[in-house]
Parts: sequence; C-alpha cells; structure tokens
Amino acid sequence: QVQFVESGGGLVQPGGSLRLSCAASGIILTIYTVDWYRQAPGNQRELVATITPSGRNTVYAGSVKGRFTISRDNAKNTVYLQMDSLKPEDTAVYYCNIGGTAGPRNDYWGQGTQVTVSS
Repeated sequence: QVQFVESGGGLVQPGGSLRLSCAASGIILTIYTVDWYRQAPGNQRELVATITPSGRNTVYAGSVKGRFTISRDNAKNTVYLQMDSLKPEDTAVYYCNIGGTAGPRNDYWGQGTQVTVSS
C-alpha cells in the first residue's frame, strides 16, 4: 500500500522559513515526478512545485517562485519543500503526490501538514 506522509509544518511569523518533508512508503519515488500541493480553507487544491525524477528540473507556481525550493533525496525516498520569506497567504495544508502523466493519484493523498503564517 502506497503512503505519503507529509511533515514539518507549523506556525511561523511572516518572513520566516519552514522545511517540509514528504516521505513515501510502498512506492519507489526514484522513477516519478513529484508534486507539492497546498489547499487553503475554502480554496481548491493548488499545485505549488514540481520536481522531475532526477531532480535536475523543477517548476514553481508564480506565487512561490523565488521563495520556495523543491528538492529530493532518492536514497531516502523523500522529497522536500524549503519555504522561505513566508507570507500569510502561504497558510494552507500542504500535500505531496506523484506528478507528471502518472499523477496525481487520488488514493495517494496523505493527511498533509498544516502551515500557518501569522504574527
């Protein structure tokens, strides 16, 4: 059974930083593009960042470009999202899933990790 477990969220002041982790079990992430999404209350789930299997190519939503960095450690089967210069509008639950033509898979959504940016 495939399981994604997101962690690293929390409460941070505007301008602060957090590093999220996406650990996978039951699947070898090495061969997959992986996406980070977020969903704020009352909003649809939004694609935030994408990383290719090798990690050489990344894509970001315009709202986070220059502030967020996606990376991966294939040896640990884990993908990360470094979030800097956080803004209140970054407040959301953050999720990861496989991307590209294989994803996202509805049965792969985890519980997510809550990020709250507030003074």
